[in-house]
Amino acid sequence: MKRYRDYNTYLQEIFGERVQKIPLDAGLSCPNRDGTLSSEGCIYCDARGSGTGAFSSRGESIVEQIEHAKNFLVERYGARKFIAYFQSFTNTYGPLGQLKELYDAAVSRPDMVGLSVATRPDCVDREKLRLLRSYRPGHLVWVEFGLQSSHDGTLRLINRGHDSTCFKEAVRSAKDCDLSVCAHIILGLPGETSAMMVETARFLADLPIDGIKIHSLYVLQGTVMGALFNSGRYEPMTRARYVETVVEILEVLPPGLVIQRLTGDPPRTGLLAPLWTLEKQKNLNMIRNALERKNTWQGRLYG
Repeated sequence: MKRYRDYNTYLQEIFGERVQKIPLDAGLSCPNRDGTLSSEGCIYCDARGSGTGAFSSRGESIVEQIEHAKNFLVERYGARKFIAYFQSFTNTYGPLGQLKELYDAAVSRPDMVGLSVATRPDCVDREKLRLLRSYRPGHLVWVEFGLQSSHDGTLRLINRGHDSTCFKEAVRSAKDCDLSVCAHIILGLPGETSAMMVETARFLADLPIDGIKIHSLYVLQGTVMGALFNSGRYEPMTRARYVETVVEILEVLPPGLVIQRLTGDPPRTGLLAPLWTLEKQKNLNMIRNALERKNTWQGRLYG
């Protein structure tokens, strides 16, 4: 019995084989960095914008990034189909024509079966959502919105630059354009209890989203969070508490929601804490074991 609806199973249901995401850096910026909202960014965000840094550090085009990644994924997993994942920074933050060129380049090959675009809820409008919709039905299309927390006090504290109402409006606009929506949340944000994190999950459970990514907070060198940690003003979540909270979150989410991630992939260079986040497979196994031990599953407490 599968205790939650994982992303790989979801893709297998659609394509009948393994499909791999290719993270892409389009060289775009963010209104929380370029001075539009702020010049500081979210307090946890590093210079790469939680992405690969392939454009900024190596100057690679979208096509070059795809080809380099495909070579590795074909050799390691035998993958034959791929999803272009615009990950770094805010990937709807640019002129419509520029965005179209980027997306067109990403899905131009016949083995690219999907397009997934990570962005902020305050950086979409009807025209950009319609552009994303134009890639259907030939491709699987997802828009990924960073929420991080449903608590507006937390969003102010982390310098997010938008509130939870903005997120709700963006989700509804994306669904009006018949797009699949994934929400990102972060566990372990300063001042949040596990109960608050579960409340964020309940907030999402009441919205028409299709998927979720759950991450722990990474404390990275050179960030505001790094300074807080180094000065003793922030204590990261323990692994045991993270596992317990993830299980509680899964229980309140709709059973059909696609769980795209239960833990992330922090950069090894510059990571200050928590170091247990580097042990991804162990963390996943602990979550699965906790679900088994408690005989619980995604959606058990939903509704």
